[in-house]
Amino acid sequence: MAPKTKEKIRTTPANPKAVDEDVVLHETLRPRKLQEYVGQEKIKQNLHILIEAAKHRKEPIEHVLLSGSPGLGKTTLAHIISHEMGANIRTAAGPTLERAGDLAAILTNLEEGDVLFIDEIHRLNPAVEEILYPAMEEYALDLVIGKGPAARTLRIDIPKFTLIGATTKTSLLAAPLRDRFGATYHLNFYEIEDIRRILERSARILKVETHPSAIESISTRARRTPRIANRLLKRVRDYAQVKGNGTVTAPIAEEALNHLDVDVFGLDAVDRNILEVIMTKFQGGPVGLNTIAAATGEEMATIEEVYEPFLIQVGFLDRTPRGRVATKRAYDHLKIQHPKQSQQLL
Repeated sequence: MAPKTKEKIRTTPANPKAVDEDVVLHETLRPRKLQEYVGQEKIKQNLHILIEAAKHRKEPIEHVLLSGSPGLGKTTLAHIISHEMGANIRTAAGPTLERAGDLAAILTNLEEGDVLFIDEIHRLNPAVEEILYPAMEEYALDLVIGKGPAARTLRIDIPKFTLIGATTKTSLLAAPLRDRFGATYHLNFYEIEDIRRILERSARILKVETHPSAIESISTRARRTPRIANRLLKRVRDYAQVKGNGTVTAPIAEEALNHLDVDVFGLDAVDRNILEVIMTKFQGGPVGLNTIAAATGEEMATIEEVYEPFLIQVGFLDRTPRGRVATKRAYDHLKIQHPKQSQQLL
């Protein structure tokens, strides 16, 4: 297999502008070994078996599909797999591979055992997707040369590689592509205890002195998502350095999180705006996603992929065939009177 090389941040639509903070997150906070990865225990166990079996056979690991909401660790797991296999990793984002030639250029430059990670793989152009089928199954590229009656097909062999795809929407993957993955794993939201352990590890790496009660406060507001947990930790660290002595205590953490407009459940201003629009403008729902997007000024995809999954997880939103409905728990949390209660008072 090819020797390991230092991984680099690549600027893609899924990763706009790799700023210094993102580089720090990538290079220092992201675990590099499976045993360092916190949470998703069942997936870790299955991946360990998959990796060890491939090593024993001295073969590349089978193609892997990782699904789940943004920030749950799909990219991290892809890098861990490549590291555990001692392989180089090439990364790309589905929307950036506009033509079949773009993907063909990447595939022909891979070396034996390399890992190709495609983020947002459900957004691949269908023409590009067609190139993947023989590449995944037979490690070959079928290229069409010429046009019309004179066109002919040329088959090019490529080295055996591993494709790792990441998606937030498995349902948008074409069945032929989905079926070609040897292993499929869905990442769930993390338990609060796992988020706490992630924050403790990140605090040690960043050399931030934190009190256990402060870690507890941040973990409960991190939306059960590691990326958000690490982001909040860094913002609280900044606040502690400016407003305190650099030590993250519970009061400092509370002040910083309130300053960031993140409430006790982890809801931010956009979450609350979505819920308030449903409650006040549409009497709690049901209301369609496109209507919510128009009323809040947010994109439908952003609401559906980023905000809605968490609001459903914490029990503030229900998704029904007729549309989205705000729950009684959401009314209680935002202290808004339920329409039924208002009618009873009349």
